[in-house]
Amino acid sequence: MEFIFKDTSFKFEALRAAGFAVDNGADISEVLLTTAAIPEGDEEAWMREWKATADRVHERAEHSFKHGDKISAREAFFRASSYYRSAEFYRRKDPVNDPHVAELFNLSRETFLKAGKLLEGPFEEISIPYGDDTLPGYLLLVDDSGTPRPTLIYTNGFDSTTEEGYFVIGAAALRRGFNVILYDGPGTGRMIREKKVPYRPDWEAVLGPVMDYAETRPEIDASKLVLFGYSMGGYLITRTAAYDHRPAAVVCDDGVTSFFATYPPLPEYLVEWIKSGRDEEAIPVLEWIKEHDTYARWALQNGTWVYGTKTEPEYIRMSEQFTLAVKDMHKITSPVLLLEGENDLVFKGQAGKLASELKAPHKHVIMRNIDGAGEHCHMGAMRLTHQTIFDWLSETLK
Repeated sequence: MEFIFKDTSFKFEALRAAGFAVDNGADISEVLLTTAAIPEGDEEAWMREWKATADRVHERAEHSFKHGDKISAREAFFRASSYYRSAEFYRRKDPVNDPHVAELFNLSRETFLKAGKLLEGPFEEISIPYGDDTLPGYLLLVDDSGTPRPTLIYTNGFDSTTEEGYFVIGAAALRRGFNVILYDGPGTGRMIREKKVPYRPDWEAVLGPVMDYAETRPEIDASKLVLFGYSMGGYLITRTAAYDHRPAAVVCDDGVTSFFATYPPLPEYLVEWIKSGRDEEAIPVLEWIKEHDTYARWALQNGTWVYGTKTEPEYIRMSEQFTLAVKDMHKITSPVLLLEGENDLVFKGQAGKLASELKAPHKHVIMRNIDGAGEHCHMGAMRLTHQTIFDWLSETLK
């Protein structure tokens, strides 16, 4: 989909930001004015302009709150949170030492917390036991009646944040009578930024404790837990469902069988060099690719960070561990919804491959370009995506 920029990565991220207008994550005029001030491929300008917009919206939110207009304050705090996330997105050259990473992430989280506390239903920060550690997150309830309800558990993707999950699916779920758990697992959000804990492929060791926690809450119907995976989260939740059969339903946005050499897609010869350890030959090629491709540069830098590797070839080799074996696909018993973007070149065909191997009840839906839903994770078509998901859940959970 053509949208504002010619740069592939900037185009997608602008569409991603605009799409969240459905649930107060953006206002279209703010998106258009912000992006109009950003030159093609200029990552410094991207951060500067999104932060400037976020700061203005944040200030207006505080003003509304001070004067008792809690609805306007809530809406503006949510938009500011989303814009701060966008501002931080390309800060991947040295995320551990770059002060902007912590500053912008903390502002996104701070404004999200302020908005959450102004929601009509209960909202709380939670801490989920995880081995000797804990996973930070949020629990959003439909109401304070205490009635056990079906609950959607959102799992981040390769670069998303827990706060973003509210705009991706959380608000839509609440409107339809689902409680929502948003959590940071290894490699995401606070776990990578504050605790320096990278991704792990055996995600059942992460989501298992989250479901354990859900079972302790009387407001949650433990027989109706829905796992939702965003982007790479589609692999993480199906991997979990292969080894933990508690979920009543699994929603993959999108269906993924392997993350190996997908972020970014690389020439076959280069992948072979990296697999065989020919890093001295591969690194100069990767550097050339990074210099000429915003998306590739960001993906390689982000992958090295969130996977906890020292070099980009190590990240690419490690990504092969994030592959769903056929034997694992056969172990899944929960009903599965597999979404696939018609124009998603990264995971194209993977949902169909998974559908062909699943023995569990499943539905494979190709989201079409003609509906504006063909991009990765169907950015820009949030209402149609939500309709597709919750229509299926209504029938499946019934």
